[in-house]
Amino acid sequence: MKTIKFLILSVMVLLGTVNVHAQKEAATKPTIIFVHGIWADGSSWNSQILALQAKGYPVISVQNPITSLADDVAATKRAIDQAKGDVILVGHSWGGFVITQAGNNPKVTGLVYVAALVPDAGETLPTLSAKGPAVTLSNYFEPVDGFIYLSKEGVKKVFAQDLPAKEQDLIHATQTPAAQQVFGDKSGEPAWKTKPSWYILAKSDKAINPELERFMAKRANAKTTEIEASHVVMVSHPKEVLAIIEEAANAKK
Repeated sequence: MKTIKFLILSVMVLLGTVNVHAQKEAATKPTIIFVHGIWADGSSWNSQILALQAKGYPVISVQNPITSLADDVAATKRAIDQAKGDVILVGHSWGGFVITQAGNNPKVTGLVYVAALVPDAGETLPTLSAKGPAVTLSNYFEPVDGFIYLSKEGVKKVFAQDLPAKEQDLIHATQTPAAQQVFGDKSGEPAWKTKPSWYILAKSDKAINPELERFMAKRANAKTTEIEASHVVMVSHPKEVLAIIEEAANAKK
């Protein structure tokens, strides 16, 4: 009887030790905050979210209203405030504008740009885009009551051309349109000037020209990885994108 009680006690102590260790490990991991772009939503990061959660990372995926740069930055700042401890911001496309501003928060220790726009102070989406070769993305815009949607053809030809048709249709159905005023909003002081940055360049991107991506990544002194992928590289190459996010999360301060 004493032997059984001793074994039970030993198991309980062991389980308690494992639980405490797991809690301490989770507490040391930064919160990964994902920021989607225009014509996307927070589910764009599902593959990375599930993988990171399985490894014990706290994760938040922001749902941007895309009504103005200020509104999107405010949404991301709320997520940063919610996070406990350090934060890694991961932005796709327009989300790069957002993390460039929100990243000035002292809790943010790194920025990961995924086929993203990386503005300097005073730049707008059009003025930044003009620094690289033109793309045909605007040919597929569908204005509705002051908001810009992307047509189904646009999703298939220039946004997510390397995805199966079913996934393309899902992106089209769940897209978040942009208020027209977003295209005129000016970026403020960029966090990439003081925070370590990583850039994932999509070599077959037809929404943001890869040459513009190279220019922005170099200007931000970002550690750059090039992947043969469309604009939605996080969907078509989830493991490669995950690896860069983890690299940023594990980088020494």
